[in-house]
Amino acid sequence: MENKIELLNFIDISSEEKQMVLAWRNHQEIRKWMYNKNEITLKEHLKYIESLSMKKDRIYFLVKELNEYLGVIDFTSIVKNEYAEFGLYAKPNLIGIGTTLMSTIIEYAFTILKLQKLLANVHVNNTKAIKLYKRFHFIEIKKERDTSGEYIQMELKYEDR
Repeated sequence: MENKIELLNFIDISSEEKQMVLAWRNHQEIRKWMYNKNEITLKEHLKYIESLSMKKDRIYFLVKELNEYLGVIDFTSIVKNEYAEFGLYAKPNLIGIGTTLMSTIIEYAFTILKLQKLLANVHVNNTKAIKLYKRFHFIEIKKERDTSGEYIQMELKYEDR
């Protein structure tokens, strides 16, 4: 029997869920892989979530399965019917959930958003993420460096999924 995955849009989640997501985002093991490695304040977090209702190029979900919160997935820089960047992180200390989150991202991107390709920018030292993406047939397309570190851009085309 397949478990039902629920995607809870950030703009619809409760105050308690917003605070829970913020605690996850600020967790040291998650924050170290973010572009913005600073701790986010509750005020900043709530302001960002509120701004999402006005933006058509991004969507964030809290992922839940059988009443258990699993993590967060997001799509940014969405160009309808073309491509989007994605991100994900599991609830801290929840092991072995990357495959579920990645499968959910791919399903949503290609079935709901009808994208032609997915892009990810992953820190070169985030070997767990790179290994996960490669398992799902993502390929490395380029490396970039900015003030927050060195990143690999990875891509999955619709026909390669």
